[in-house]
Amino acid sequence: MLEKIQLKSNDIIIVDGYVTLNDEGKIGLGSYLFEALNRKFPVIGIAKNGFSSPDSKRREVFRGESKSPLYLTAMGIDVDEVIPKIVEMHGAYRIPSLLKKLDQLTRK
Repeated sequence: MLEKIQLKSNDIIIVDGYVTLNDEGKIGLGSYLFEALNRKFPVIGIAKNGFSSPDSKRREVFRGESKSPLYLTAMGIDVDEVIPKIVEMHGAYRIPSLLKKLDQLTRK
């Protein structure tokens, strides 16, 4: 599937899930994708559920008036630089519209 997608040099990929899982080097789906793309494209992971292992690269992000965070991880880009962009993504609620649509399409 990756061969069918024409990525441009400034593209960033967002996955519904984690990129990193803990400080011991356990990785999530996003890290596998980052490696499969030869580390050429930043991958940002946005997860809806917390992960119990400590991860110094994980950030909690609150959108709108939600009291529940999203969990943000990344490779190839500074996770702290991404936070404002995730907060500003389209959608009035906790989950950005793009991720909500992705979730709906993948459950069919």
